[in-house]
Amino acid sequence: MIKRKVNIPIFIGLSIVVGIFIGTTFNYKNKSVLFSSNSNEVKIKKLINYIQYDYVDEVDTDSLLDDAITNMLVKLDPHSVYIPKEDLQQVTESMQGKFVGIGVSFLMYQDSVTVTSVIEGGPSERAGLKVGDRIIIADKDTLFGESILKKAKIKENEIGTFVGNRKINEAVIKALKGEPDTNVDISIYRRSINKILEIPITRGEVSIKSVPSFYMINNTLGYIEVNRFARTTYNEFKVALDKLISKGMKSLILDLRGNPGGFMDIAEKIVDEFLEDGKLIVFTKNKNGEVNKSYATSDGDFEKGKVYVLINQNSASASEIVAGALQDNDKGVIVGRRSFGKGLVQQEMDLGDGSAVRLTTSRYYTPTGRSIQKPYNSKDTKAYNNDYIERIHNGELISKDSIKVDDHLKYTTPKGKIVYGGGGIIPDVFVPIDTLNSFSNRLYGKLNDFVFKYVDNHREEMNKWKLDNFVKDFDKDNKIFNIYLKQLDLKKSISDNSRENMEIYFKALVARNLFGETGYLKIVQKKDNMISKVLELEKSTN
Repeated sequence: MIKRKVNIPIFIGLSIVVGIFIGTTFNYKNKSVLFSSNSNEVKIKKLINYIQYDYVDEVDTDSLLDDAITNMLVKLDPHSVYIPKEDLQQVTESMQGKFVGIGVSFLMYQDSVTVTSVIEGGPSERAGLKVGDRIIIADKDTLFGESILKKAKIKENEIGTFVGNRKINEAVIKALKGEPDTNVDISIYRRSINKILEIPITRGEVSIKSVPSFYMINNTLGYIEVNRFARTTYNEFKVALDKLISKGMKSLILDLRGNPGGFMDIAEKIVDEFLEDGKLIVFTKNKNGEVNKSYATSDGDFEKGKVYVLINQNSASASEIVAGALQDNDKGVIVGRRSFGKGLVQQEMDLGDGSAVRLTTSRYYTPTGRSIQKPYNSKDTKAYNNDYIERIHNGELISKDSIKVDDHLKYTTPKGKIVYGGGGIIPDVFVPIDTLNSFSNRLYGKLNDFVFKYVDNHREEMNKWKLDNFVKDFDKDNKIFNIYLKQLDLKKSISDNSRENMEIYFKALVARNLFGETGYLKIVQKKDNMISKVLELEKSTN
């Protein structure tokens, strides 16, 4: 996705609603047409006026307009979307990689807002907040018990439900966020000293990490996780890459599993770290046949290194640009399962009232000329949205032989490797879906609650652990894990394999509470089939 701001007056947004004014509106070469007056614009203005002044009932025309725009864009393609003004800020913050706030993550534990992480370098860390603190008051707003339920306008039947939790989260965020350099007076309860503390915090810019984890798996193999391609992602990636190179990294695992994409130019900059000068990274083509090509430069710092890219069915868009560029240039190995299959490029366009559209303006192609966009029918989006279910049914998450390919979309890389277009990146080395992930989806909530409660009740002693020692020695005799099993009454009914997976996942969640994402991944990798496959490949080539 490429984001480019194009200011469009609101009446153009109205034109979009009825779908009669799209052809010339987005002709960027003739922007004067945006401000011209024609019969279509007059028609839309009259329709809105009739609804506002003559319709028999009172109508919220803003809501009507939002629904109409959404329904109209659905008829174009699966990735042209409308972003209402109330959602645009959050979407923008995520893609810019920063927001203004106090810099904490939290959850509602029992009836209290409990801090689960304090963002490094953020306002809360500077003010002295700690993991486990209960935020009870923010600028005289009470944030616990019945007060937070009233503030969030929770109905009795919504307490403890997904909807109720979302409303509470939104109410807490509203109380804590604000303009840059403004103050919020926080009252917190700290269990370790059994005291209520008053802590003033000055709101400021907080980074949202898109490279949440990187570390050395062994003396020569490094690991970097990238969870989206935001504005800050390349800088985060470069810091991680340089640190791992300084530690002796010769081979890299680039983990793009579940990465939904983001900015196209950021993906290109990351690919440039691996490809030699002059290698084609990607090219785009619009409806007028205009082609834009992106090439690697001589600036890459890992051009001689070996790279393994991990992908799965949820790796999309910019993730597929990275995987496709490396695969088509015979650089590295793509490991995992067929990626999502998104080969469309969007531009963000301002509609003038705080809302925006992301409109598909071109298609992208991998260096061999592949379009990896999976088929879609604008009149029937159900099949497109149910693609994951179809993959389960046809068995392709278990067997590579079940992946359907079209011989008419066959391409050849410079070294003679056969690759296919038409629906995602097919990995060089297939790895079936693993049982640990299946377990996490079924029992994540219960286990996560148990883990948080245990760590919260033993935080002083748990904070003494160092990560490397924790990985080797924590709960060796499974005493703590067995308490969890006893609570679930599962001890006698699970297989040895399921129990082993649960033990690892339990330990990994404790590590996440103490050490963040790196702690979690260092433990989970023991049962991570894709990383195990990379270790096999490394061993066979050394």
